[in-house]
Amino acid sequence: MPDLSSVKDAEWFSRPGRLFIKNVSIDAPPLNASDPVRADDLVSADGACPGMAPAGSPADANALSDGPAGAPPRSQGSVALGHTECDVVRGIGAPDSVNISSSPGGERLAVVTWSRGARAGIYTFNGGRLSSVERGAEPVAVPKASKPKSKKKPAAT
Repeated sequence: MPDLSSVKDAEWFSRPGRLFIKNVSIDAPPLNASDPVRADDLVSADGACPGMAPAGSPADANALSDGPAGAPPRSQGSVALGHTECDVVRGIGAPDSVNISSSPGGERLAVVTWSRGARAGIYTFNGGRLSSVERGAEPVAVPKASKPKSKKKPAAT
């Protein structure tokens, strides 16, 4: 007698629509590490990339209308090792800090930091490509202020 679980599995996988998803979308083109990193793939010292609206521009004029002041940036794209500096910056949003220097081998070394948001962390780029990510510090939970206990009044007779 055949095993019922294997029959059920075969039946489940044979149904159309269970195995294939018709509306798949890819946010980023496939990476090709052999493609050279161009100048417009590199983030500037102020955290800007070509095609991005600078911070404080009219595009950001209503930024506070969606949430409280200091709200974390919204993540919009994908981020993966091997992506260029501007791919990551466009995917996460404007960074809080950018430090650009040279590695011991003379290659460009960029350390880009986001201190808030779902993707907060320290992102290190070698030669314009993401090489490591360190998770940012967990936000400190602010304890709720407790209300002082009021004295109970005696019931009126």
